[in-house]
Amino acid sequence: MAKYSKGDRVSWNSEAGRVSGRIVKVHEADFDYKGHRRRASKQEPQYEIESDKTDHVAAHKEDALTKLDK
Repeated sequence: MAKYSKGDRVSWNSEAGRVSGRIVKVHEADFDYKGHRRRASKQEPQYEIESDKTDHVAAHKEDALTKLDK
């Protein structure tokens, strides 16, 4: 079961440092992302997150994310 939900604010590490954003989609099945197949399941979901500072959308596994206060 997914630990986070659509609309939650989270942060993660990137090449540019710590980034924050809002979850826009929760994947609990395999999906295509930027031309690559990403693996996801109910036990190991992946999240699409839109950055707070740019319109960039990233996909991350649950263990890469930290929930922030709204």
